[in-house]
Amino acid sequence: MGDRKIQLGEGWLRELAPEFETPPMERLRAFLVEEMKKGPVYPPGPLIFNAFNTTPWEKVRAVILGQDPYHGPDQAHGLCFSVRRGIRHPPSLRNIFQELSDDLSIPPPISGDLTPWAEQGVLLLNSVLTVRAHQAQSHANRGWEAFTDRVIEILNEKKEHLVFLLWGGPAQNKAHTIDPRRHLVLKSPHPSPLSAHRGFFGCRHFSIANEYLASHGLGTIDWRLD
Repeated sequence: MGDRKIQLGEGWLRELAPEFETPPMERLRAFLVEEMKKGPVYPPGPLIFNAFNTTPWEKVRAVILGQDPYHGPDQAHGLCFSVRRGIRHPPSLRNIFQELSDDLSIPPPISGDLTPWAEQGVLLLNSVLTVRAHQAQSHANRGWEAFTDRVIEILNEKKEHLVFLLWGGPAQNKAHTIDPRRHLVLKSPHPSPLSAHRGFFGCRHFSIANEYLASHGLGTIDWRLD
């Protein structure tokens, strides 16, 4: 987002265009320009909004909300918890695959690329969309949180029967913007090794999400990966 060219699909652009003209977003843009001069920022600029471009507005059925991108080289590609094919699975992703196996008997996949989920309507959104290399949370409290708050608010207002999977404290902080009478809100601790044993393991969010979607005639997510 170092320049003013925001590449979004038509549906998302229709909903979010005003947000890019607000003073907080102008300040965030200026901050990112300076950050990119100092060193690597992840994900690469063209992939900052990859979650929106992989999951069109019209296809959103579920939202998995993470914290901020992975901060190691070649990991983050704009989808929360996901890494590019061929990249070693970070600990949180290994725990996600463990819960997926326990819940739906799906073997842990070889690839950590979650793009197939996104293409089925699972918006893989981080609360903060960028990070300085090797410094977790380095772009927190710079404006992204207000932007992603607005994304959740718009989804809540204009969609029905979405499933929100809120993993960890920062994700659950957005629950107040979601109407539980219109959507399903699933909460658990973060899948990080520091907290997964406190309730992420055993949460069964994958099967519960599919049961809810099916009950409203919205089909199910094929959570299998290769």
